[in-house]
Amino acid sequence: MDSFLFALNATVPIFLIIVLGWYLGRVGILNQTFADVADKFVFKVASPCLLFYDISTSNLYENFDLGFVFFCAVGSILMFLFTWLVAVVFLKDRSIVSAFAQGAARGSAAILGIAFMQNLYGYAGQLPLMIAAAVPLFNIMAVIILTFSAPPEGAETAPHDGVAAAAVSARRSLMKDSLYNIATNPIILGIVAGLIAAVLRLSFPTMIMKTVSSVGSLTSPLALLCIGVEFDGRKAIHRIGPTLWATLIKLVILPAVFLPIAIRLGYTQDKLISILIMTGSATTVSCFVMAKNMRADHVLTSSIIVASTFFSSITMTLWIFWLRVMGLV
Repeated sequence: MDSFLFALNATVPIFLIIVLGWYLGRVGILNQTFADVADKFVFKVASPCLLFYDISTSNLYENFDLGFVFFCAVGSILMFLFTWLVAVVFLKDRSIVSAFAQGAARGSAAILGIAFMQNLYGYAGQLPLMIAAAVPLFNIMAVIILTFSAPPEGAETAPHDGVAAAAVSARRSLMKDSLYNIATNPIILGIVAGLIAAVLRLSFPTMIMKTVSSVGSLTSPLALLCIGVEFDGRKAIHRIGPTLWATLIKLVILPAVFLPIAIRLGYTQDKLISILIMTGSATTVSCFVMAKNMRADHVLTSSIIVASTFFSSITMTLWIFWLRVMGLV
């Protein structure tokens, strides 16, 4: 019961903020203009600040486990490649491939992960190592998938399918431009800056770090409000199939694949919980911001976030219960 209540405490507030955004949008307090501006702010400013702060303040040298870091890094890449392959093979609608692949693989490792770890152990444990190994790759893989799979600007308004297909083909052939987009992505820049600061153990004035932390803390509430303002149930219902499949992959299939491997390798306690968070936590709100700013299907993305957040209160409880029964946590 304690685990179930904990999961509810971690997920219900997220739902309530989304509902609040939806309500404020319906009564006219918030509107599409607010959502557009807030999305850009979160993508270009708040999210990079959050990632920089989380990574730069992590002690990467304390109890460093190279094998664990390697497992998290390789696992992250394999998760994204798997969901991308599934999307390419099984989705007939090519316009939702990038949103599906990102939503089915990219979990809330930092935000919800810290809450889970603090509740179970009272300290972060090996979670910072997992965040440092996985979260940068989460974002890098997401940018790659969105860059190469999302429709190019203007393709959605092309008068004929042939024109749109030609535009997609031309854009994919421009490798230089794609790599430039990846290298200049604000999320990637925030991660790289954070890793440099953490590795070199750079120290910044307290007033600077508090400012960065305050700006970064706006990421989740603003993004959740935007999801609520822009959520259209009539459009989302047409994406119910991909939404449920992406949620199933995110919350059940990925942890079912990686947890037994982690157990076989001897990981227990905080390391195993960190891997559970990496593979089985709800889809992160950052997916919505990135999808919208990179012209992916943000309607599908918001649906996956809502569904995975709701069902994760059940699946995470069941996974933790199973691990406890097995005597592993």
